[in-house]
Amino acid sequence: MNIDFHPDVVKQLQRLPRAEFETALHRIIELSHDPRPQGAKKLVGSTNDWRIRFGQYRIVYSIDDQTDTATIYVVAKRSEAYR
Repeated sequence: MNIDFHPDVVKQLQRLPRAEFETALHRIIELSHDPRPQGAKKLVGSTNDWRIRFGQYRIVYSIDDQTDTATIYVVAKRSEAYR
């Protein structure tokens, strides 16, 4: 599976503390192998949006099975991720 990034995600990743940055990168790499890993939850009210949580942070992404692509939209704290 291919991974695409929304332009704001790079800035969001750079703002993370080092430990959370490494965890986020590890989780994103795992998405290329399994776009729906254990613990991933589908967001209510959307057809293709999912989220993965790690600590107090969330990765929000969508899956397009036809093009075999996951697009990451947000990597942020829970309080900021769903705005």
